[in-house]
Amino acid sequence: MTRPPAGQAAFDWSHRGATAGVDEAGRGPLAGPVVAAAVILDPARPVDGLADSKALTARRRETLAVEIKARSLAWGLGWADAAEVDAVNVLQATFLAMRRALLALGAVPAHVIVDGNRCPSLDGLRLDCTIEAVVGGDVTVPSVSAASILAKCARDEFMCTLDARYPGYGFASHKGYPTAAHIAALRRLGPSPVHRRSFAPVQSCGAP
Repeated sequence: MTRPPAGQAAFDWSHRGATAGVDEAGRGPLAGPVVAAAVILDPARPVDGLADSKALTARRRETLAVEIKARSLAWGLGWADAAEVDAVNVLQATFLAMRRALLALGAVPAHVIVDGNRCPSLDGLRLDCTIEAVVGGDVTVPSVSAASILAKCARDEFMCTLDARYPGYGFASHKGYPTAAHIAALRRLGPSPVHRRSFAPVQSCGAP
């Protein structure tokens, strides 16, 4: 399966002392991956207008995503596809995507802030840093807001590619979320290879 691009490839130790924000997009959809992003912002090159991605229009998210990538010290994307969601459950798949995003970050932060109330394990990642979860971090912590924007934009773009690959489901419009149109398409066509078969609405639709 084609996946969203990662960030930097090699670790950069020069930004030691910085804080990375981490957030995800795509826990609720019936299809497609969970995508996570990690971002270390540059205090010398602030990005104006950062906010929770859900509070922004698609156009504003896309504009900010370009600025975040250009101005941040480091950023990375990670994902867990539908098969992984089915294999380990959506929470663990989210943690897997976050770990991959931190590896793709390319820099070693001193501290990581994750949106929510639980953190992924850092075991085995070669990251000597602390980590904490902050409820509402995508609203209150700029680096987490930036991560939420990158994750959302990457996932939305990816779902548009799946719309072309699996026509009829409307992935480009609903991005895999359980809208009425999506459920109707599932009942008509049955699950596609990128649907999460462990999710009850997909199970109930079965074969076409």
